[in-house]
This record gives sequence, structure tokens and C-alpha cells, in this order.
Amino acid sequence: MAAIAYYLFVWPLSHLPLWILYRFSDLLYLLLISIFPYRKKVIDANFAGAFPQKTAQEIKTLRHQFYRHFSDLIVEGVKNLSISETQLLKRITVSNPEVMEDLYAQGKSVILVSGHYNNWEWMITAQALLFKHKAMGIGMPMTSKFWDKKVNTQRERFGMKVIHSKNYKAEIAAVSNTPIAILTLGDQSPGDARKSYWMNFLNRPTAVLFGSELMANEHDFAVVFFAIHKIKRGYYSIELKQITDQPRTLNWGDITEQHTKLLEAEINAHPEHWLWSHKRWKRDIPADLDQLKKEQHEKFSQRFRSV
Repeated sequence: MAAIAYYLFVWPLSHLPLWILYRFSDLLYLLLISIFPYRKKVIDANFAGAFPQKTAQEIKTLRHQFYRHFSDLIVEGVKNLSISETQLLKRITVSNPEVMEDLYAQGKSVILVSGHYNNWEWMITAQALLFKHKAMGIGMPMTSKFWDKKVNTQRERFGMKVIHSKNYKAEIAAVSNTPIAILTLGDQSPGDARKSYWMNFLNRPTAVLFGSELMANEHDFAVVFFAIHKIKRGYYSIELKQITDQPRTLNWGDITEQHTKLLEAEINAHPEHWLWSHKRWKRDIPADLDQLKKEQHEKFSQRFRSV
């Protein structure tokens, strides 16, 4: 069934011009705000928790704005399967590429970190075209092996290498002779609350993936946050913000705190551009959180800061 849907509908649709695909987006938006309110309860609960001062009407407005953007993301995701290099580079640009250029000149590998904000899929596909670093991206396998293979094959067609968190060390070792840039999305819900970094995010205690900070310290990689700004429909600009080029000089949690707060600032500026439909806060807060954080800090220091 997945193969039929892909070859009969999704793949042919991806070859249509974006201006036509946006007509499908317009229709989808109307359906979402009227007949099929996708994950409405999850979205409203997320908005209410993040913005407790907003009224029910204001949350409804935010939901509609999110559905408008989400509809565009869906058709842009379909287009991503076949979009040309020329079109991609026309539609996603970097405002300050010198941040990555300077790190490449130093022979410094980088962890690029952000979240599910604006069109992250175009960033994944375009990364190898935008920066000189060898492009890698850490992703979780999709439930459907067919879709996982198809989507990742298309993500990789311009030079990106999609890797899994379980084998990233081997992949890094295999390209040790050239600077690499590993893209991570740090706003996914962690699988284990006790292995997460807990901090306040969008007005509530939140379990945050610690992987970016861990990799930075393991391999002494620089860490750069990338913010994707929506210029207009179908056009995005990436702004780079270097967090550190010397991760081993920072305290436990500094990197995670910084990249998460940078994402939070982007979300607060334009809430509709974040992926509110996923269950971000499904992990229970550990009852012994203070003790857990103390133990995490000690283990981190023993591993990376002991003399």
C-alpha cells in the first residue's frame, strides 16, 4: 500500500510546480480548520501550556495560523522529494555563511542544532550544498521501512548522509580526514526521562535530548545553532549562531541550555512556525529530579572534565 501511494500519488505530485502545490495546501488548510482538525487537542494543550496568559480565542487563532503553515510544510515536503538543486538553493539561503566558513578553514567539525521549526526538511536536503563541511544528519528510522528508505534516499541526493544515533561513532570515524557537520534536531521527545537533560522550556519543565552536548564533548566539535526564518511562502533564510568552538571549556548543561533557549526565542517570536502537533511533553518529571541532575553532572564531569 505504501509503494502504491508513493508511486501513484506522492511522487507524481512532487513534480508539480510549487504554485500548483500551494493550491492543494490552501484546500488542506480549509479542511483542517473546518472538517478535519488534525490533533486539535494536542495542539491546543501545547499552546495553553506554553502561553498560559492567552485566552481560548487567542489559542484558536494560533492553531489556525499553525494549520496554515503546517499545510505549506506538507506540500513543501512532497516537493522536497524531487526539487532541483537550482530551485532549492533559490528558496533556502544562508544570511551569514562566514560562521561555517571560518570553522571549516580551521578544520573544525560542527554540530548543527535546531528544532522542528519552519522547513527543516529543506535544510536537511540542502545542507551539503550550503556548507563545505561533509554533511551528516542524525535521524530516527520511520515506522515504515519503505517510507524510511524513500525519504532518506531523497534527502541524501545532494550529499547528505543520514545516520542513526546508534552508529554515529562509526560514521564519524569513517570520515575522520575531513571536517564534518552533523545536523541534529534537539526538540524531539527523549525516549528516557532519566537520560535527559531537564530544564524549563516554554513555561514548563521539559526533558531535552542531551545528545548534541554529548557528541560535542566526545569529539571536541564546535556547536552552531541554526535558525530558519520564513521570508515568504516557499522562501527561507538560515541564520547561524555559534554557541562554542571549545565545548570542553563549558560547564555541564551549558550547550543544551543555550541551544534550547535559542529555539525557544524563535518559537516565541513566531509560534505558528513550530511543530505543535507532536507530543513534546509526554515524559513524567522524575520524582528525584534534583538528585538525578546531581548524578548526571558528576558522571559528565568524571568522563569529560577529570584531570
